[in-house]
Amino acid sequence: MRRFTVPMLAGLIGLSTPLAAQSSWSLGFASTLGSNWEIEAGDVGYVREVSAGPIHYVWLGARLGSFVNEGAIVGGVQGFVAGGILQLRTNTTQLADVGNEGNPAPLGLDLTLELGAYGSTDYPGGWPQRGGWFGASLLPGLRFGSNHGNRYSLYLGPSALFGPVTSVHALFGLRAEFSLARHRR
Repeated sequence: MRRFTVPMLAGLIGLSTPLAAQSSWSLGFASTLGSNWEIEAGDVGYVREVSAGPIHYVWLGARLGSFVNEGAIVGGVQGFVAGGILQLRTNTTQLADVGNEGNPAPLGLDLTLELGAYGSTDYPGGWPQRGGWFGASLLPGLRFGSNHGNRYSLYLGPSALFGPVTSVHALFGLRAEFSLARHRR
Protein backbone atom coordinates (compact mmCIF):
# COMPACT_ATOMS: atom_id res chain seq x y z
CA MET A 1 0.00 0.00 0.00
CA ARG A 2 2.84 2.43 0.74
CA ARG A 3 4.03 2.32 -2.88
CA PHE A 4 0.75 3.80 -4.08
CA THR A 5 0.43 6.51 -1.40
CA VAL A 6 3.10 8.89 -2.76
CA PRO A 7 1.96 8.79 -6.45
CA MET A 8 -1.69 9.19 -5.43
CA LEU A 9 -0.85 12.12 -3.15
CA ALA A 10 1.21 13.78 -5.89
CA GLY A 11 -1.67 13.31 -8.34
CA LEU A 12 -4.19 14.85 -5.95
CA ILE A 13 -1.93 17.84 -5.30
CA GLY A 14 -1.48 18.30 -9.05
CA LEU A 15 -5.22 18.19 -9.69
CA SER A 16 -5.95 20.69 -6.92
CA THR A 17 -3.72 23.43 -8.36
CA PRO A 18 -4.71 26.12 -10.87
CA LEU A 19 -2.85 24.04 -13.46
CA ALA A 20 -5.70 21.53 -13.41
CA ALA A 21 -8.07 24.31 -14.42
CA GLN A 22 -6.25 24.46 -17.75
CA SER A 23 -6.42 20.76 -18.52
CA SER A 24 -9.01 18.13 -19.32
CA TRP A 25 -9.33 14.49 -20.31
CA SER A 26 -11.10 13.28 -23.41
CA LEU A 27 -12.92 10.33 -24.96
CA GLY A 28 -13.59 10.02 -28.64
CA PHE A 29 -14.01 8.03 -31.82
CA ALA A 30 -11.84 8.23 -34.97
CA SER A 31 -12.19 6.50 -38.32
CA THR A 32 -10.49 6.57 -41.68
CA LEU A 33 -13.00 6.87 -44.50
CA GLY A 34 -12.95 5.22 -47.89
CA SER A 35 -13.78 2.02 -49.67
CA ASN A 36 -12.77 -1.47 -48.53
CA TRP A 37 -10.77 -1.57 -45.28
CA GLU A 38 -11.02 1.25 -42.75
CA ILE A 39 -9.70 1.80 -39.25
CA GLU A 40 -12.32 2.42 -36.58
CA ALA A 41 -10.93 3.25 -33.17
CA GLY A 42 -11.60 4.81 -29.80
CA ASP A 43 -9.49 7.64 -28.38
CA VAL A 44 -8.58 8.48 -24.82
CA GLY A 45 -6.28 11.35 -23.93
CA TYR A 46 -5.18 14.36 -21.94
CA VAL A 47 -5.62 17.96 -23.14
CA ARG A 48 -3.44 20.77 -21.88
CA GLU A 49 -3.92 24.47 -22.58
CA VAL A 50 -0.70 26.14 -23.77
CA SER A 51 0.25 29.44 -25.40
CA ALA A 52 2.79 28.80 -28.13
CA GLY A 53 2.02 31.13 -31.03
CA PRO A 54 -1.03 29.83 -32.90
CA ILE A 55 -1.10 26.62 -30.81
CA HIS A 56 -3.44 26.89 -27.81
CA TYR A 57 -4.02 23.23 -26.93
CA VAL A 58 -1.91 20.07 -26.89
CA TRP A 59 -3.60 16.67 -26.82
CA LEU A 60 -1.66 13.50 -25.99
CA GLY A 61 -3.42 10.18 -26.10
CA ALA A 62 -3.90 6.67 -27.39
CA ARG A 63 -6.03 5.30 -30.20
CA LEU A 64 -7.19 1.66 -30.04
CA GLY A 65 -9.33 -0.08 -32.62
CA SER A 66 -9.54 -2.54 -35.49
CA PHE A 67 -9.75 -2.84 -39.26
CA VAL A 68 -13.29 -2.94 -40.61
CA ASN A 69 -14.25 -4.10 -44.11
CA GLU A 70 -17.10 -1.77 -45.05
CA GLY A 71 -18.09 -4.03 -47.97
CA ALA A 72 -18.73 -7.07 -45.76
CA ILE A 73 -22.15 -7.82 -44.38
CA VAL A 74 -20.91 -10.32 -41.78
CA GLY A 75 -17.42 -10.83 -40.35
CA GLY A 76 -15.91 -7.54 -41.52
CA VAL A 77 -13.73 -6.88 -38.46
CA GLN A 78 -10.12 -8.02 -38.49
CA GLY A 79 -6.97 -7.36 -36.48
CA PHE A 80 -6.03 -4.77 -33.87
CA VAL A 81 -4.65 -1.24 -34.32
CA ALA A 82 -2.97 0.82 -31.60
CA GLY A 83 -1.41 4.24 -31.85
CA GLY A 84 0.14 7.03 -29.83
CA ILE A 85 -1.26 10.39 -30.91
CA LEU A 86 -0.11 14.00 -30.49
CA GLN A 87 -2.44 16.81 -31.55
CA LEU A 88 -1.66 20.52 -31.72
CA ARG A 89 -4.80 22.67 -31.91
CA THR A 90 -5.47 26.35 -32.55
CA ASN A 91 -7.82 28.44 -30.49
CA THR A 92 -11.49 28.24 -31.44
CA THR A 93 -12.82 31.02 -33.64
CA GLN A 94 -16.32 31.65 -32.37
CA LEU A 95 -19.14 31.54 -34.92
CA ALA A 96 -22.19 31.84 -32.65
CA ASP A 97 -23.59 31.35 -29.16
CA VAL A 98 -25.98 28.43 -28.73
CA GLY A 99 -28.41 28.04 -25.86
CA ASN A 100 -30.30 30.46 -23.65
CA GLU A 101 -29.16 34.01 -22.87
CA GLY A 102 -28.26 33.22 -19.28
CA ASN A 103 -25.97 30.32 -20.13
CA PRO A 104 -24.77 30.51 -23.74
CA ALA A 105 -22.32 27.94 -25.15
CA PRO A 106 -19.97 29.00 -27.95
CA LEU A 107 -19.92 27.21 -31.29
CA GLY A 108 -16.78 27.67 -33.37
CA LEU A 109 -14.10 26.42 -35.74
CA ASP A 110 -10.52 25.38 -35.09
CA LEU A 111 -7.66 23.60 -36.84
CA THR A 112 -5.74 20.57 -35.54
CA LEU A 113 -2.44 19.08 -36.66
CA GLU A 114 -2.32 15.41 -35.67
CA LEU A 115 0.80 13.23 -35.62
CA GLY A 116 0.61 9.53 -34.80
CA ALA A 117 2.65 6.35 -34.67
CA TYR A 118 0.65 3.17 -35.24
CA GLY A 119 1.13 -0.55 -34.99
CA SER A 120 -1.17 -3.39 -35.95
CA THR A 121 -1.61 -7.13 -35.83
CA ASP A 122 -3.42 -9.34 -38.31
CA TYR A 123 -3.82 -6.53 -40.86
CA PRO A 124 -6.02 -7.26 -43.88
CA GLY A 125 -4.59 -8.10 -47.31
CA GLY A 126 -6.01 -4.92 -48.86
CA TRP A 127 -4.34 -2.62 -46.31
CA PRO A 128 -1.25 -0.93 -47.87
CA GLN A 129 0.60 -0.37 -44.58
CA ARG A 130 2.27 -3.46 -43.12
CA GLY A 131 2.55 -3.76 -39.35
CA GLY A 132 3.52 -0.18 -38.45
CA TRP A 133 3.26 3.31 -39.94
CA PHE A 134 3.22 7.01 -39.12
CA GLY A 135 0.38 9.38 -39.80
CA ALA A 136 0.01 13.15 -40.24
CA SER A 137 -3.40 14.80 -40.47
CA LEU A 138 -4.70 18.34 -40.92
CA LEU A 139 -8.14 18.43 -39.34
CA PRO A 140 -10.54 21.39 -39.46
CA GLY A 141 -13.04 21.00 -36.65
CA LEU A 142 -16.37 22.24 -35.36
CA ARG A 143 -16.27 22.71 -31.58
CA PHE A 144 -19.13 23.28 -29.13
CA GLY A 145 -18.68 24.30 -25.50
CA SER A 146 -16.79 26.62 -23.22
CA ASN A 147 -12.98 26.77 -23.14
CA HIS A 148 -13.09 26.19 -19.38
CA GLY A 149 -15.82 23.57 -19.28
CA ASN A 150 -16.89 20.52 -21.21
CA ARG A 151 -16.32 20.68 -25.00
CA TYR A 152 -17.52 18.53 -27.86
CA SER A 153 -15.95 18.42 -31.30
CA LEU A 154 -16.38 16.97 -34.75
CA TYR A 155 -13.48 17.00 -37.21
CA LEU A 156 -12.83 15.80 -40.75
CA GLY A 157 -9.72 16.17 -42.88
CA PRO A 158 -6.97 14.48 -44.90
CA SER A 159 -4.63 12.02 -43.23
CA ALA A 160 -1.40 10.86 -44.87
CA LEU A 161 -0.12 7.45 -43.74
CA PHE A 162 3.61 6.87 -44.21
CA GLY A 163 4.89 3.31 -44.20
CA PRO A 164 5.99 0.86 -46.89
CA VAL A 165 3.45 2.65 -49.11
CA THR A 166 2.23 6.24 -48.62
CA SER A 167 -1.54 6.57 -48.79
CA VAL A 168 -4.01 9.35 -48.06
CA HIS A 169 -7.36 8.80 -46.37
CA ALA A 170 -10.01 11.05 -44.89
CA LEU A 171 -10.04 11.00 -41.08
CA PHE A 172 -13.34 11.58 -39.26
CA GLY A 173 -13.59 12.03 -35.51
CA LEU A 174 -15.91 12.85 -32.65
CA ARG A 175 -14.58 13.81 -29.24
CA ALA A 176 -15.79 14.95 -25.82
CA GLU A 177 -13.45 16.78 -23.44
CA PHE A 178 -14.17 17.00 -19.72
CA SER A 179 -12.50 19.66 -17.58
CA LEU A 180 -10.42 18.46 -14.62
CA ALA A 181 -11.44 21.49 -12.52
CA ARG A 182 -14.79 23.06 -11.71
CA HIS A 183 -15.23 26.81 -12.03
CA ARG A 184 -17.48 29.04 -9.98
CA ARG A 185 -19.68 31.56 -11.71
